[in-house]
Amino acid sequence: MRHRSTNRAFTLIEILIVVVILGILAAIVIPQFTSASDDAQNSSVQSQLQTVRGQIELYNVQQNGYPATVVAGTDWSDMIDNNYLMGDPRNAMRDNATGIVAGAGVPGDASGGAAGDGWYWNTADNILYAIAADGSIMDF
Repeated sequence: MRHRSTNRAFTLIEILIVVVILGILAAIVIPQFTSASDDAQNSSVQSQLQTVRGQIELYNVQQNGYPATVVAGTDWSDMIDNNYLMGDPRNAMRDNATGIVAGAGVPGDASGGAAGDGWYWNTADNILYAIAADGSIMDF
């Protein structure tokens, strides 16, 4: 007596159900990763801003004045040359922009400088701010 072997496979309906379930799960999970990436960028910039502000204040105390290149909004050379920073600080919200711009605006002003500018030195208050992706000035 011979046994007939039958081929077992998934039906089209079963495959479609699995694909729909995977699509629903992906629609739920992917936006959470996008939000996590934005949160990580904000945290990085906040940490970088606090560190650089601290180093600028240290420079001010030790050198009896704020770094001229920062105050002028030209670059970070005074800070780097005097070993207060290892390199140009990068703003993750502005595609790792390192440039600095100076002005007398306040946080929230849409006066954030050019595309390569990631930092804003407020000449009225002598404080550094981060420039957000939309060009606004941010204080954390």
